[in-house]
Amino acid sequence: MRAKTKAATKRSASRSSDDAPLLRTRLPGPQARRIVEQDNRYISPSYTRSYPLVAKRGRGALVEDVDGNRFLDFSAGIAVVATGHCHPRVVRAIRAQAAELIHMSGTDFYYPSLVTLARKLAELAPGAGPKRVYFGNSGAEAIEAAMKLARIYTGRDKFIAFTNAFHGRTYGALSLTASRPVQRRGFGPLLPGVIHVPYANCYRCVYNLKPEDCGMYCARIIEEQLFRTSVPSDEVAAIFVEPIQGEGGYVVPPPEFLRELRRICDRHGILLVADEIQCGMGRTGKMWACEHSGVVPDILCAAKGIASGLPLGATISRAEIMSWPPGAHASTFGGNPVAIAAALATIELLEEKYMANAARMGIYLMERLREWPARHPLVGDVRGQGLMVGIELVKDRKTKAYATEERNRLVQLAFEKGLLVLGCGLSTLRLMPPLVISRARIDIAVEILDQCLTRIERGGAKH
Repeated sequence: MRAKTKAATKRSASRSSDDAPLLRTRLPGPQARRIVEQDNRYISPSYTRSYPLVAKRGRGALVEDVDGNRFLDFSAGIAVVATGHCHPRVVRAIRAQAAELIHMSGTDFYYPSLVTLARKLAELAPGAGPKRVYFGNSGAEAIEAAMKLARIYTGRDKFIAFTNAFHGRTYGALSLTASRPVQRRGFGPLLPGVIHVPYANCYRCVYNLKPEDCGMYCARIIEEQLFRTSVPSDEVAAIFVEPIQGEGGYVVPPPEFLRELRRICDRHGILLVADEIQCGMGRTGKMWACEHSGVVPDILCAAKGIASGLPLGATISRAEIMSWPPGAHASTFGGNPVAIAAALATIELLEEKYMANAARMGIYLMERLREWPARHPLVGDVRGQGLMVGIELVKDRKTKAYATEERNRLVQLAFEKGLLVLGCGLSTLRLMPPLVISRARIDIAVEILDQCLTRIERGGAKH
């Protein structure tokens, strides 16, 4: 067996037993099997489950299942529990608000916390000048609101989105989504007037250009091809873009990509909508991923990490844009007082320490993974920003053939060792731990994945 390096020895010595997974049963355990069987009977089969985790409780970056097995969570409820599972301050805020007022509906009535959170989000959103906020219950609802808002403000009816984008599964959001065929198959016709163009994925450039030579052709093609041949620019209401693609593969574009989109929008009177649902709320080390490129969107959509697990979505725009009349759009539950209390506590914690921790731990995580493309034949690319890191697996580095089966096997093997991770794109593993994650737990996760990858590469992980 290979001797441990000094760095590895030091990392091992700094851990406590509480940092590591603890498996008490074979997976899934007896209680988990029983609940999975009932789930198969009563729950919609449209849900996707990568492995049979049946969660009972969570604290910080750890999750315990119904059989007492403890897992290290690098999925964070799909990037939702930004402050970790059941952060004490978030829990206290929820309890206090639930004892005071659970629901009143901001659609028809006023309450102070609705204004407090809206003012805070307006202050946090990029760009100067007054802003307004619409509250819904999810990321898809935030996107739906942005679509309607863009149409009514511009008087135009078309949208541009990107291949491999994920914006949600409701009809409008699904029309923008171009992530997986199964998400769209059988649901047509979808919303007309949505055009997709390739995203700036430099690892898999569809134009076979190199980053230093492309001149952001993937953005310029909108003007040079789309507007000249098929779509009049004065009919386009908005361009919807994820500053970092989530479901599409954790793809981090060059900063110039968003800047060029901003310039195109400015030239043609088009609104730029930033979908920050997965990449926002401090996950990249800044409150919003678009801040890394210095781009100010006209409309920003937030959800997931905004309330540490309670359902809340927000659409934030310049005040002049959000000038639609009463009754034009609303939500009974959007801006629920309990969800707002959780959001205010979450934002406070992010600003105090966890956004900075995401920046530091993201650098550390990338350092741990930097040599993987050289060490692991299956690893084609490692990319990320803050605690939003993707590891793309390929069958061959030259052809970059997708290693989908191997990625899926890696997710399963990690689960069997007590690490919760998820895939994205065709063959990418995404690492999105709670923003409270520590160096010791990053070390554990990296070593588990290292062992699992090595096993797969040696042919020891066949079904």
